[in-house]
Amino acid sequence: MPEIVTVGEALVEVMRTRRDCPLDKPAEFAGPYPSGAPAIFASAAARLGASVGFVGTVGEDAFGDCVLNRLLDDGVDCSAVRRMKDRLTGIAFVAYRSDGSRSFIFHLPQAAAAFVDLEQIPRGYLDSVRYVHIMGSSLSISPSLRETCYYVAEQVKARGGTVSLDPNLRPELLPLEEIQRVCAPILSLADVIFPSGEELAMLTGEQDPDKGAARLLAGGAKIVALKMGEYGSRIYTRRRKRDIPPFRVQEVDPTGAGDCYDAAFIVGLASGWPLEVVGAFANAVGALATTRLGPMEGAFPRARVEEFMTEQGRPLTRMLAGEE
Repeated sequence: MPEIVTVGEALVEVMRTRRDCPLDKPAEFAGPYPSGAPAIFASAAARLGASVGFVGTVGEDAFGDCVLNRLLDDGVDCSAVRRMKDRLTGIAFVAYRSDGSRSFIFHLPQAAAAFVDLEQIPRGYLDSVRYVHIMGSSLSISPSLRETCYYVAEQVKARGGTVSLDPNLRPELLPLEEIQRVCAPILSLADVIFPSGEELAMLTGEQDPDKGAARLLAGGAKIVALKMGEYGSRIYTRRRKRDIPPFRVQEVDPTGAGDCYDAAFIVGLASGWPLEVVGAFANAVGALATTRLGPMEGAFPRARVEEFMTEQGRPLTRMLAGEE
């Protein structure tokens, strides 16, 4: 049985090959690439050596094969993945802009990804789970998927496990006010929260990140890991905050980098590492994730992450030994 579980959407992603090429004009696409924020998280954590399970649904079609085969190849436990004959696998179309922003068109609420429910979770599947990771995007797709997320989080929390939340706000799926409402039950359970700066402000109403993080910590969270892209990350606890410097790479595709960061952070926590080391490891994994086209293509095995950290002068082994 897996030690880490995530619940949510699995889909394929089809993206523009050039920046500043909008989705309302004829132009080239690349893909399909296996995707979906929770699926990316599961893939990345498994590649780092963790025992990971994914709860989701795909269609009985070639796109479903694309996603499921990738998860299985990465070592993800897919015994809670369902396949549907009468629903297509979810699809996201993505365009990139020169300023780093993206635009999306999702085929999700009517796709197989939305049809996740408790019946597909095998008996005893959650018994050994220590960590459950939930995404705001998953809470935004359908009532059945949302209720499954709530149930799994509640069950893991009741057994003494850790609940983490990435707000992953997607206004394309649900209005902001509704996203805040559906995130509230997970926020009340979450031990670890992974917002970006914009998401932190949207969730808390605080433009000052320190004040926003303090509000989440006062609400019950133990750790707030603020993802700041090229500036690294900042980790807040009730006792202190830590700025974790970035790793430098040549960005190719930023999609999925935050999900890979989340995965590495949870793997580090599960390994019992100090928070500074957890943060550095997560920064390294998130940075590497941007170096390949495709949201899962930049998820590397732990050996490659350690090699990369050494190349950048921050060896993981020395950090764990307290020498860095």
